[in-house]
Amino acid sequence: MPGKKRSVVGVLIFSIITLGIYYFFWIYATSNETQQYLEKKTLSPGLELLLCIITCGLYWFYWIYKYSKIAVECQQKAGLPPEDNAVINLILSILGLGIISSMILQASLNKVWEFENSKNDSVISTN
Repeated sequence: MPGKKRSVVGVLIFSIITLGIYYFFWIYATSNETQQYLEKKTLSPGLELLLCIITCGLYWFYWIYKYSKIAVECQQKAGLPPEDNAVINLILSILGLGIISSMILQASLNKVWEFENSKNDSVISTN
């Protein structure tokens, strides 16, 4: 089951407007959707979020790298050419540009969700 396509700019805007609260929701939702899509359980999305919070953001560096790699797995499962942005996202996060990393990750996942939804739509329309 594909995840929800989210506006890349929306991730930025909602994170700013809500003073970061949306960002926590986004981390949870991204963890949950990718794990469901790959049918693979790692840490629970709630625990992933909790670790990002209680480590004062240090776990975030690991999380963005890990989920950038998971996005590659999602692309491969969908049959799309993989785009590995893990190192770029990690470097951007270390430089204090984690929101840009999030936008890149969301864009990668949106390609998968769009592709999967278009496959599902074509199956429905042929029936």
